[in-house]
Amino acid sequence: MTEASARPNAPVRQPSSTFTALRDQLVTAAATFAGAAGATGDVLAGMVDDVDRALSEQLEIFPVCHHSPASGLAMVRRLREKQPAVIYLELCEDLRPLLDELRNCKLPVALQAFATEIGEFPAEWAPLSIVAPITESSAEYQAIAYALETPGVELVLVDRSTDHVFQWAPKDEAAPEDAAESGSETGEPSGDGLHGDAVGIEIGDLRPRFAELEEYLLHHGKVRHWSEWWDQYVEQPLAGADYDTYRQVMVMIGSLFRRLRRGSLTEDENRERYMWTRMREHLTTTGIDPARALYVCGAAHAASRVAQFGLDGDVPFEITPRSATKWQYGLIPSSHSAIEAQFGLAGGTVSIAAATWSKGLRRGKLRSFQLTGQQGAKAVAENTAGAVQPKSAAGRSKSAAAGSKSGAAKPKSATAGLGSDAVKAESVAGRSPEESARPEAAVADQLSMFLSRPPALDPLDEAELLDWSVDIVRLARRNGYLASTADAIAVFETSILLAGMRNRARPTPYDFQDAAVTCIEKDKVPGRRDVRRLCEILLGGDRIGQVGYEALPPLARDVLDRLQPLGLDLSRTAQQRALLDLKSNPELRPCSELLWLLRKLLPQEAIRPIMGSRGLGESSIQESWDLRLGKYQRSLVELGYEGVSVEQVLEQRLRRAVNASDATAAVALSAVEDALVYLGSARLADELGNRAVELLAAERTVDGAPAVLRQIRLLLNYFRSTEGGLPAWCGRFVTAGYAHYCTLLPTAFTADETAPAQVAAMLGFLFGMENLALSLGCDHTQLELAVLQSHPESPAKVALLWAARFQLGLLTMADLRDRCDAMLANPLVLPTVPQYVSGFVQAIDPAPALKPFVVELLSKAFGTLPDIVLLPWLPKLITTLRDQAGDLIPGLVREAGRTFPGALPAVDAFVPPWSAESTTPAIPVATAPRGPVTDLLAAHPAACDALATLLGVEGSWQEAGTPDNGAVTALLDRYPATTEALAAQLRPAATPG
Repeated sequence: MTEASARPNAPVRQPSSTFTALRDQLVTAAATFAGAAGATGDVLAGMVDDVDRALSEQLEIFPVCHHSPASGLAMVRRLREKQPAVIYLELCEDLRPLLDELRNCKLPVALQAFATEIGEFPAEWAPLSIVAPITESSAEYQAIAYALETPGVELVLVDRSTDHVFQWAPKDEAAPEDAAESGSETGEPSGDGLHGDAVGIEIGDLRPRFAELEEYLLHHGKVRHWSEWWDQYVEQPLAGADYDTYRQVMVMIGSLFRRLRRGSLTEDENRERYMWTRMREHLTTTGIDPARALYVCGAAHAASRVAQFGLDGDVPFEITPRSATKWQYGLIPSSHSAIEAQFGLAGGTVSIAAATWSKGLRRGKLRSFQLTGQQGAKAVAENTAGAVQPKSAAGRSKSAAAGSKSGAAKPKSATAGLGSDAVKAESVAGRSPEESARPEAAVADQLSMFLSRPPALDPLDEAELLDWSVDIVRLARRNGYLASTADAIAVFETSILLAGMRNRARPTPYDFQDAAVTCIEKDKVPGRRDVRRLCEILLGGDRIGQVGYEALPPLARDVLDRLQPLGLDLSRTAQQRALLDLKSNPELRPCSELLWLLRKLLPQEAIRPIMGSRGLGESSIQESWDLRLGKYQRSLVELGYEGVSVEQVLEQRLRRAVNASDATAAVALSAVEDALVYLGSARLADELGNRAVELLAAERTVDGAPAVLRQIRLLLNYFRSTEGGLPAWCGRFVTAGYAHYCTLLPTAFTADETAPAQVAAMLGFLFGMENLALSLGCDHTQLELAVLQSHPESPAKVALLWAARFQLGLLTMADLRDRCDAMLANPLVLPTVPQYVSGFVQAIDPAPALKPFVVELLSKAFGTLPDIVLLPWLPKLITTLRDQAGDLIPGLVREAGRTFPGALPAVDAFVPPWSAESTTPAIPVATAPRGPVTDLLAAHPAACDALATLLGVEGSWQEAGTPDNGAVTALLDRYPATTEALAAQLRPAATPG
């Protein structure tokens, strides 16, 4: 506190005599309270000095609070009274071109600056986004509407640029200081995501950054949150106050919160230096009389004490150049709830402010300023009677400069633009237009009277409160509440009771909300909306803005134009159903392709396919879509920052994805698929495929092996079905992958961080692509050596290794069966059986021949193990199979269905095919000689043994003269002619030379 209050920034200036009595009174009170004036007296005296300094400045300062109806009402009165020729507005200077597009929008909307290429800013900040929401009740909108609708008036934005917002932010933080928390004051998340993660820029952040002070004010004010305190103690008293009282009170509050703020003021002070530097530059360049200008800024900035404050502060301030970041600008829809979420306000605050604004206009018989053609607004003729058509921005600047050079006190067109209503307002204030344009010689001390007199209590408006009570009961009944007339009476009386307990005669909307919740929402909420939300709807609802067609970027307009054949009003926020019969109406095919593109680029909730699919080689006949483009207009606008068409945006995103520092081969293969599915570009697919080969060769891990296997299989199957066949990059990818995974296979088997699914995917690639790889020059020996060098310890990986050796012929089915039987017979190994089974199930993909064996293994386990052993690891088996091999279980179930009998009567007689009893009975044969083929095989037993081992055939040689009851011998004896013919062919080769 002392650091902020004692900072010697501003030049020493003797205070005027206007607030001497108030200053002495506050210092005396501080000394009486604390025994000595001390720091408290310095703060109170400093507040008075800040008010004196701000009001004595030659350039009139208009302090505001963001989205404050009191500020908006005071702005309307002052604009009609003063009719300034230049308005300096605290808003990012590079957002000025967007203000002319507000005519094509329905408020609330937000000005946005967006950048994806962030230059020298930290990478974790990307994408950079800034929003400045605009509502009709805000003072800044009233100033904008006045300046744009009144010929000869110039609007100048003087705050730092959006680039400087991030330049001045600490590089070690996640976001600049202006970013507000995503939660509301009540601790509950709010908002509809219209602003996303953008940084919020607001005029007049009047909230104490001193937690103890805020807690004290809420406790003694008998309110729940800061928004309610501000409405009761600031908004309502200032809504009908005169201009001098409004200015003095707002500057005093801004000074108090500024002096008691904890933390650094460096960024705020830099902003103030920036704004005063820009204003002095503009006044020097144009030569406009400062008395004809108005400076609109936050109340805290009005109490600034930097050396550059005021037109007399000639201390230079160096404005750094902007970075190389390429900024895109546009308008996005906003809403009351989005503004509340952006700036940490309580739910319903902005809606209540809008209702207060409308009530203030009716009470004061004021007419607000509105832009010509503003969607959802009243006719502009009511607001600017007799105004001529507005000139362009350049025309207004030229006319303002010309008027200043001619030495006129006030341009004639400004008075004419406001019409007779402005003259009447000035007459009521007791000043002529000429007097209003000149700086005041002296300012009356309205602050002392405001602080000394008790607040005026508004009388009870029974008609208004009755309407609220009846309407909330009606709305509650529509939403499932069992509300009645008795509840309406209870709400009415409880509202008056709560207002009396909080020292106010007129119940506020917050009192009414609390009364409605108490009387109607008794035990539970029957529907989606609680009573507090229904009260917000009753008092104005969550208004959602809309950006007009003319204000949209070219990409968004192109999307809407191309979707016109659907015959839907895509500006609506409600969900709409689009039915596309592409067989009967082939002209809708371009709409279908565009919808699939938007499905890829926009949030999933914006465009949702109900019927139809899109993939490699797929083409739908009928499609059905749920569209909500109106609600997700912000996302569509942000697409326009990236390109002029959705096809260009997708192509750029695919290129960025594969060239990113964290790109993988799986990402590149997915990009290839998207290029073929959504763009149909073989050229782009070849470019991305070549990048996939480079990424695969550079990878040092196998984390993406499952995705690589899935993607390359899909692409190979697609290319094989096309006329051109496999592209060159596919062959290089297979050969590179074969060598890559053979090299990493021994390490992957033993590494703990490598999951069994990744090893199974590597084996699936090696065995599944082996034929293609060998045809392209790879060596099969490399795979055999990789398998022989693998020595895993994990049970699942051991099972995968056995499956690999079986696939290579290094392990027979008999050996595999013996090992598994020994595993089931070993009590020490039984707890790990689920992991072995998981490994065998995952091995089905690289070795499909193991599918019957896995069924056999599970059947033996469930058939032979006792319940005391089986039941403990059965849950683990189920969870392991579900987590590690869930997609392979359906194939295993089908294999079991083919193995076991399908009818219940056949179960008793069923003999498993792997059982010894199921072998084919021997066919009795004579003890006659076995024939020439048998003799030939017996003459060369080594070759026969090698062939039997390779084929997995078991058996032993019989001695000569021993009867052979084998089926092969019986078959040879049954067909002697075939036997003799085969022997004749083999005899020359078998006869020694």
